[in-house]
Amino acid sequence: MEISPIFAVDAFGKPSIGTTPSELFAYGHLVRQTEKLILDLFGRGLVSGTTHTCLGQELCQMSVVRALGHPDDYVLSNHRNHGHFLTYSGNFVGLVAEIMGREDGVCGGYGGSQHLAFRHFHSNGVQAGMTGIGVGLASALKVKGSQGIVAVIVGDGTLGEGLLYESMNLASIWNAPVLFVVEHNGIAQTTYTRDTIGGDIELRGKAFGLSTWRLSDRDDDFSIQVENVVSELRQARRPGMLVIDTGRLGPHSKGDDLRDPAELENLTAKDPLLALETNLPAAQVEAIKAACKAFLGEVERVAMQSAPAGFDPVPEHVFKPALEIEFPVAESAVPNIRAALNDALHKLLEHDPDVMLLGEDLHDPYGGAFKVTAGLSEKFKGRVISTPISEAGITGAGIGLAMAGKKPIVEIMFADFLTLCMDQIYNHAVKFPGMFAESSVPIVIRAPCGGRRGYGPTHSQSLENIFVSVPGLTVVFGSHRHNLGQLLINATIRWPNPTLFLEHKLLYGEKPEPAGYQAIFAEPDDVGADQFPTLRSGSDDPDITLLSYGGMLPIAEKAARILEQSEELSVEIVAPALLAPLPRFSLMNALLHRPRILVVEEAHHHFGFSAEVLAMLAENGYQGKVARLGTAQVPIASARSMESMQLPDEDAIVAAVMDIL
Repeated sequence: MEISPIFAVDAFGKPSIGTTPSELFAYGHLVRQTEKLILDLFGRGLVSGTTHTCLGQELCQMSVVRALGHPDDYVLSNHRNHGHFLTYSGNFVGLVAEIMGREDGVCGGYGGSQHLAFRHFHSNGVQAGMTGIGVGLASALKVKGSQGIVAVIVGDGTLGEGLLYESMNLASIWNAPVLFVVEHNGIAQTTYTRDTIGGDIELRGKAFGLSTWRLSDRDDDFSIQVENVVSELRQARRPGMLVIDTGRLGPHSKGDDLRDPAELENLTAKDPLLALETNLPAAQVEAIKAACKAFLGEVERVAMQSAPAGFDPVPEHVFKPALEIEFPVAESAVPNIRAALNDALHKLLEHDPDVMLLGEDLHDPYGGAFKVTAGLSEKFKGRVISTPISEAGITGAGIGLAMAGKKPIVEIMFADFLTLCMDQIYNHAVKFPGMFAESSVPIVIRAPCGGRRGYGPTHSQSLENIFVSVPGLTVVFGSHRHNLGQLLINATIRWPNPTLFLEHKLLYGEKPEPAGYQAIFAEPDDVGADQFPTLRSGSDDPDITLLSYGGMLPIAEKAARILEQSEELSVEIVAPALLAPLPRFSLMNALLHRPRILVVEEAHHHFGFSAEVLAMLAENGYQGKVARLGTAQVPIASARSMESMQLPDEDAIVAAVMDIL
């Protein structure tokens, strides 16, 4: 059906809304009545999930989006997104059907009220979650030479989130064309902003060097003022912050409005949409209302006819298949793992202009905390970027760059700090491609991990046990027996999925050497198993199979030699590089008929990789003996004498093997 009975669309399908009182009232009224329709559907039990109203904020929500006229412009919204979405898309049936959980929904019912994707429009229900992504998208537009800008729209409640300030800082130092829009209605869910926000809101933008404006949607020329702000920012090609004072006439969601009726009456008296209505001829107002009512009646009818959303079949995973792309192979004749990774990064930057490196202290002559990026920043200026200490912010920026077609590699200086990135990984990087088929987030996050250097409880951890459980996240943890440079090239060029690439600190100085290891057969049903192979060595008829990976592999090899020489046991070692998605069919072929298996990892192994492997074997009828060995559930000590007592060594492995013989 047509977008609306009143408005045409512009060159890329966005409703063409002018600045005259009649145009603004007509579309504002249409948006408001759509919200009322949604609330009515909710009351009738026809809404899937929950919904958040923007009643009273229609002109505020329309303003910036209406002024965006370039096909490269992005809109990143939040949980209160309906006015933004309708002004960007005009897809009323798509929104109403989506909220009802129907097939004709704009996202087929997957996203519901809060999570929408349409062309360059994305929304997410996590406060401030889209802000870093917006900086990445804007940076990509800048590199492209586009005149497009990114509007990141938040509410004043988001001013309490730290990621917002990381993102504003990044936008400032990168001079990215992003406009942070704060819709300031003075109240979050039920708590007033005056009770939660200290200091001056405008000064927050100015403190980061952002061009800052403050407007009210009650101003007579409000829409023209907003248009001027957007035009000014587009011409300046630098970041800005726009605070819009507005008022919410309805509840946050459902019936959670606890405000005094007198306060709501005062807001209604100042409602800009009602002010527009009083300045129009009565006959014109009635004609507009009649047209909107008829149109929304048809919207409801079409949405109601749509079938309930469903899967056919229910997906088992969200990983996209590997890409068949020719690319130079990684150098094998290198002195150590550090050089192998550096060579791979050099090849990636040299042969693919979309590759970018982000991270703290990557620049020369420092070259990163572990010197993996040494020599790259000077040779590839503008593509190897040293960032602020803003792990969540740079991860978000990497996601935005990836969504815009770049191939970002983000280095987190220590894997321990990945916990600061968890929201961006769990609620954003894996969600977009998992929910929306047209979305792709080919980001690689590199992180040095592991102990045995006396770095203490927050710089010595192996966090793979946490991240292997994130649906849609690839976790790669290779060893000195793998071609780690090639694994990194595969992750960046051929694997179009969000990937965590872990590197054990102690391996950087090790020489990469296959040492007789061979790749096991990668079952076709194991996504990614061919890109990140599992290796094996040792006996074909073992008394014991040691399954280990990453920085534990050299220690497992020492234990194997002791077991062979002192205990006269036949030992096999199996070393996966891909921890998630688990290459279960490949591993089952290798392990199911072995008599004894010990899984060895440096991580706090409860609820982790070893638990999943052993559960997989049990579910498939394994008849042998199994055990697992890892680090106890306590913080890792700094004193090396204490650390060495906590982390599994070759003696602990030997003892564990003897226990299951």
